[in-house]
Amino acid sequence: MTIASILGAIVIGAVVGALGRLLLPGRQAIGVILTVVVGIIAALIGTAIAQTLGVTTTSGIDWIELVMQVGLAVVGVGLVAGLKRSRV
Repeated sequence: MTIASILGAIVIGAVVGALGRLLLPGRQAIGVILTVVVGIIAALIGTAIAQTLGVTTTSGIDWIELVMQVGLAVVGVGLVAGLKRSRV
């Protein structure tokens, strides 16, 4: 794993996490770093699922993969926000 791929994962994770947070209704009491971490995890899991299903066949933007990643980010942000809210 190169520095470029690590930085790329962070940037894509930040975008996916932010999109997931924007699509989730209501206010989420989690910080930016936790949103990025959830986005990175969602991006990795979404990519793995898309590759397993064989839907990553295009040479450009894989829209199906991106939708999976953002959907997982919405679920992840909701879970993390719910868990954090229940602790307070």
